[in-house]
Amino acid sequence: MFDLLNRRLVWVGGKGGVGKTTVSAALAILAAERGRRCLVVSTDPAHSLGDVFARELDDKPRRLLPNLDAMEIDPDAEVDRHLKRVMDQMKGFAAPEMLGELKRQMQLTRQSPGTQEAALLERIARLINDPDSAYDLIIFDTAPIGHTLRLLSLPEAMAAWTDGLLSHSRKSAELGKVLQHLTPKAGRDIATPFDDPEHDSLSTMDRRSRDVARTLMDRRRLFHQARRKLEDPAVSGFLFVMTPERLPILETVRAVATLAEVGIPVVATLVNRVIPEQADGDFLRRRRAQEAVYLQRIDTELSQLPRPRLPWLETDVQGLEILQSIAQRLAALGF
Repeated sequence: MFDLLNRRLVWVGGKGGVGKTTVSAALAILAAERGRRCLVVSTDPAHSLGDVFARELDDKPRRLLPNLDAMEIDPDAEVDRHLKRVMDQMKGFAAPEMLGELKRQMQLTRQSPGTQEAALLERIARLINDPDSAYDLIIFDTAPIGHTLRLLSLPEAMAAWTDGLLSHSRKSAELGKVLQHLTPKAGRDIATPFDDPEHDSLSTMDRRSRDVARTLMDRRRLFHQARRKLEDPAVSGFLFVMTPERLPILETVRAVATLAEVGIPVVATLVNRVIPEQADGDFLRRRRAQEAVYLQRIDTELSQLPRPRLPWLETDVQGLEILQSIAQRLAALGF
């Protein structure tokens, strides 16, 4: 019905606490049972994927079932790796006496707004674009809606930032050429900012400039490739999980509209924790009456999308057995 699990990339999002992680895990089990080699990835800093599976997970894939691996990306570890790569490259440009200040600036950058999201995006983009990937399907259990929307908008921001750095790099290289041309040959033995004791200053400057430009272009290409995959409905699909309550409805309606504006394909909204028909008692009857109003609102405001429903379960969700039962419910709904 939805053809969601036949894609290469599936994104499961929604307001915090609506059951995104449970649905992500159950979809991954369903895909694995159908013979697809699946990786389910948590990108939420407040990880709960390992809790749902009742297994210890880290930022390396761990085999849970045949065809099914799971991992939790650690944003802080990604920031550390990202800043180390930057620091290693900057060491080729900075004078020895500047290294202390450079390290201090890197530490300040670690706490800057957006640093964690940028590092997380780079890890996700590398997973998406890996030509040697062992997986047919990657399911991303994303952070709450606001964080996810910022993450999905970062490719354009990072590409624009990279373009600015490339322009600055080209101007610096041109300035180096001008300065070398204006330096009298007789005075070339006088130290200049571009001097290298063993190599011609211009060739050294050019080489460093090319290294920076190559790194920036690689990052720009990485983000653009990731964005093209996000926009391709044959490759990528977004599933919103929500509950029949006021705030999840408001956030989901806004998020669906935002993704539509930026060209991200939304496949369906899954309405989770619907009170079962057989539930009884005056309290539940009153709750069901209120829920009916919200279900009608969902049908009205998200009429352009399929809106399958999952019932509210009697127990907490933890472990493979109950996840497999939810996977069968999802299969019955057309996933």
